[in-house]
Amino acid sequence: GGLILFAIFSLVMDVFKIGYYSSFYSCLSAIKIIYPIVQAIFVVVQTYFLWVSAKDCIHVHLNVTRCGLMLTLTTNLAVWMSAVTDESVHKAHSKLKKNMTEEIFRWLLKVGMRSSSVEECNCNSQICQIFKNGYFWLYPFNIEYSLFASAMVYVMWKNVGRFIDHHSHHIQRLKFRLFRRTFFVGIMLGLITLVSGLGVLILYEVQVNSSTESSKKSQALTMYYIFNIVCLSLMSLVCIGGSVIYRFDKRDMDRHKNPTRTLDVALLMGAALGQYAISYYSIVAIVASTPRDTISALNLTYALLMIAQHTFQNIFIIEGLHRQPP
Repeated sequence: GGLILFAIFSLVMDVFKIGYYSSFYSCLSAIKIIYPIVQAIFVVVQTYFLWVSAKDCIHVHLNVTRCGLMLTLTTNLAVWMSAVTDESVHKAHSKLKKNMTEEIFRWLLKVGMRSSSVEECNCNSQICQIFKNGYFWLYPFNIEYSLFASAMVYVMWKNVGRFIDHHSHHIQRLKFRLFRRTFFVGIMLGLITLVSGLGVLILYEVQVNSSTESSKKSQALTMYYIFNIVCLSLMSLVCIGGSVIYRFDKRDMDRHKNPTRTLDVALLMGAALGQYAISYYSIVAIVASTPRDTISALNLTYALLMIAQHTFQNIFIIEGLHRQPP
């Protein structure tokens, strides 16, 4: 379901790309227009393939199957790197154009391009601008689709030739009741936090980007950090509480080999490394900087709580993944 959601947005992005490049096809190479078409076909075929075959454990033509799956995996990673690079270049150009005059920006572009292509390929029409802004806003969905598909293809690759011990395989039917007290309270609290977070983020972006007064920017930063500190504190307490409850749970730990769970743990720890690095560099920057004001203190608290929250959350999730069903 998640793969299909990201696939739909990726296809919309490809449509926007085709529309954008078609606006000035006369001054571009044909590969620019062909690439999003081929990528859209790849997304459709791969999504159908994963939807039909993701649960298969293949026992024929093992080498050919492994080769094909690994080729698909590397293709997804290449698409992911391309999307990240394009998005970064676009953001760099946007900031450059914002901070410089039009003449200097054009001169810098001409350093790496022919002057004729810069003049002819200028996106001036309203439809062209809509296509351009649209497909850059949709890049994150394409990035997530590539990572999502890579993870699923990797699990399929690990399952090639694998035999499952059916005696140790437990099947549990989860009965989800929305209005049971615990589920209802949890969902409501989560939605309230999500909506509040979006509201704080919008206010923060508006105040920081539109206001020229330093006092208003300081107020926006203070509000942003206080909200995040409260949320991270609550999340840390909840994860600690969940880990304590596990100690009173009499269920056995599942130690059987499971490629999906192994990948989940590896991705979880790998993703946490990025947050650990950001928090570490923030702490170093705050400690080394002067003067130390309220914003610095809040930033330091936020960075420390980010490390604590990710640590407790990862322990809670990994322990939960290894629990046997009731």
